Amino acid sequence: MARPVEYSADLIAPLVQVWDIFDEPCGQRLAPLLKEEIERLRKMGELFLSNQQAKQLKKMSAKTIDRLLEHEKATRMIATKYSKNKTPLLYGKIPTKMSGEWDLKVLGQIQIDGVEHCGQSVAGEYLNTISVTDIRSQWWEGDAVLGKGQSRTLEALKSVRKRFPFAWKEIHPDNGSSFINYFLYEYAQKEKLEFSRSRPYKKNDNCFIEQKNSRNVRRHVGHVRYDTIREQAILNDLYHNDLRLFKNFFQPVMRLELKERYKGHIHRKYQPAKTPYQYLIDDPNVSQETKAKLKTIYERLNPAELHRSIEAKLKLLAEIYQTKHQRATEMCEEKNDATVRFSFDPTTAFQLGSLTT
Repeated sequence: MARPVEYSADLIAPLVQVWDIFDEPCGQRLAPLLKEEIERLRKMGELFLSNQQAKQLKKMSAKTIDRLLEHEKATRMIATKYSKNKTPLLYGKIPTKMSGEWDLKVLGQIQIDGVEHCGQSVAGEYLNTISVTDIRSQWWEGDAVLGKGQSRTLEALKSVRKRFPFAWKEIHPDNGSSFINYFLYEYAQKEKLEFSRSRPYKKNDNCFIEQKNSRNVRRHVGHVRYDTIREQAILNDLYHNDLRLFKNFFQPVMRLELKERYKGHIHRKYQPAKTPYQYLIDDPNVSQETKAKLKTIYERLNPAELHRSIEAKLKLLAEIYQTKHQRATEMCEEKNDATVRFSFDPTTAFQLGSLTT
């Protein structure tokens, strides 16, 4: 025998209204509020319910609240803790790895992330930087792709891998579908790369690349929207040439050696700052041939010249963005002017005498 329906559809609207009032809390946080605040909201004239509806809302469980709000959350694109994976079997094949599980003595453990250049809107296609770093040496590489296509992302990763001066052993992205997909999974299987992932909503599991995203990407290109081929070309010119050389050969990084709590304060001790290049030169696991190649590159680089080149390219990127933004603004204003000019009925206007001939 089917279980009777305890909560009718007419409860969803008032439930959503209360959920909005309290800033969209989860079911576990909203359930006690319903018990305490329903009657107060009714007395204040904020909520109009029958006594039966109020009674049902006050006894509603957290799980029922989440279930009844599922459609509304999906409409607003609000992430839920227990959201369903599109490829649950694949997620089960890729183990999670927490921040404390990394072996900092091993070269070739690669953290991967995507940096969105969407500005204030995620509508349409826009550029994404595929940001990649090795956790031991802190060597960093990047590549800009248009959109979040899985095959494009894989091709960008292949390009990045070729620029690394040493072999990869493991790849570790977040849980985004740009990375957790069969394209990348099969590539890792074919190339005999270990494949792990972060836990959902745990950015600290990917902490090394998160730091690089801030210092190597956002610090230089900002948070505006890039969505054209010209902007992609400039970003990739930076990532493939000047910016990667400047960051890897001339920007020291500090690795945490010890963290301890003493009298309520956290004390951190860092190793002496070194550039990724210096870490590789000092690493006994890096071949002499690789070290010789890196030294040759280092000796022909001029950091001041690299810095000037980076600034010039960033200035060009800003000019292209400003021109694009200005044109879009002008087109929007023209469209609004046209709407204003033709938003009335000319026949009626002449009859009312509001237009002169």
